[in-house]
Amino acid sequence: MTFISLQYALFLLFVFVAYWLIPLLWWRLFIMLVASLIFYASLQIWYIPLLLVGTLFNYGLAMAIGEPLDWRIANETWNRRRLLLLLTGISLNVLLLLGFKYVPFFLNSIGTLFNWSVALDNADWVKTHVIAPLGLSFFCFECIAYLIDVYRGAPAATSLLHFAAYKLFFPKLISGPITRYHNLINQLKSQRFPTADRIAEALWTIAFGAAKKGLFADNLGIYVDLSFTNLQRAGSGDLWLAIFAYGLQLYLDFSGYVDMARGTALLMGWYLPPNFDFPYFSTSIADFWRRWHITLGDWLRNYLYFPLGGSRVGLWRTCLNLSLVMLIAGIWHGAAWGFIVWGGLHGLALAVHRLTDVVCKRWRLEFFWESSIGILSGWLLTQGMVFASWIFFRLPNLKDSGWAISHLWGHTADAQFAHKVYVEALGLERVQLSLILGALAVAMLGNYALSRSLKLELNWPVKLVLVPLCLYAVWVLAPAGGLPYIYFDF
Repeated sequence: MTFISLQYALFLLFVFVAYWLIPLLWWRLFIMLVASLIFYASLQIWYIPLLLVGTLFNYGLAMAIGEPLDWRIANETWNRRRLLLLLTGISLNVLLLLGFKYVPFFLNSIGTLFNWSVALDNADWVKTHVIAPLGLSFFCFECIAYLIDVYRGAPAATSLLHFAAYKLFFPKLISGPITRYHNLINQLKSQRFPTADRIAEALWTIAFGAAKKGLFADNLGIYVDLSFTNLQRAGSGDLWLAIFAYGLQLYLDFSGYVDMARGTALLMGWYLPPNFDFPYFSTSIADFWRRWHITLGDWLRNYLYFPLGGSRVGLWRTCLNLSLVMLIAGIWHGAAWGFIVWGGLHGLALAVHRLTDVVCKRWRLEFFWESSIGILSGWLLTQGMVFASWIFFRLPNLKDSGWAISHLWGHTADAQFAHKVYVEALGLERVQLSLILGALAVAMLGNYALSRSLKLELNWPVKLVLVPLCLYAVWVLAPAGGLPYIYFDF
């Protein structure tokens, strides 16, 4: 059961009615917890015990960390005990993540480095027989954030039902957005049945997200998959077009998922944080990371960058911190060298941006970046770097990504590639596809201008009218069966 399916629509309708028919908060949360388990069971029922054990473990550990200080115990002893509990919780969550997602990568790397056939064979066996739980990365990151928040002084959850309902909340369970316990659970104090405009906003958000995913991302994904699975047959122009298409696909796929998650939560009276803010119109790499995967960026800043000293430890140490944080972000996204390179490139770009910023302030050159030419230059440099680094994200095997980069200029496509991919699979010429991608980019620019510059937004009756139109377009024009959500792999 995925967000774009008739089964999910019926499931959501049933949960919505059952949730709001019950006036008691305790029963509502229980219904939400059961619904979340049913939703996850439709995807990976065999990992439900692991999720429940992980939820119970982190709940109990936070209770121990947040235990009030006994005046008979010395502060130093009490703080040492709390720190030990915190490190235990962080370590076990990280080990859970490493155990499921990174063992084949470690074994392959060691086997290749030392030519150990046993390590390579074991890596193949683990990769074949062990499937990582969906949403494991988001689950572990949320748990780590919760434990650190409690250690810093936030109150620990006193109700296991409250914590489990938050932790397993089905709209965000698989791919976020990453949400803090206290931000979400505090909404219970003012939760009310949604008004007509709120319901219209929720349905519009779901329908708009479904259009992003089913109508645009999945159709783009067909071309992207054909191009990168026939990498050696594609020409330089095809590779450039595929990279641009993948950047659009990735954004529309993930932001579409988040839109549907946020719309679902709104129907239940919950507010999930936004995860994207027109990232492809940012004019610096730092601004990009304030707009792309916002909740992950917030997590990295609060639980890695600031504890490392942030920008308070001198310029060069700040650059090192930025590079280290982005390397970890790359590792979090996947167990392959390509993701590490992707993280390293973004870390390097952030460090260069910080150095450039310091130089410009010292020599009073900020005016250039505020001018029209400076804004355009910043946008071109930023998006050029972002889209170039997507090569390693889509092709995490360094042999494949290296081949793609080395053939971006002067390489002619195989004679049958254009016919097989464009004519037979897509029913388009390459020029026509280029125009469609350009039109999609212009439409995104128009949406950005209306939202940011003119501050225009549709009123709720119009949104309600557009909901069935969007859903009908998805039903008619989306590829049969749909494509998997890209971030399900992360």
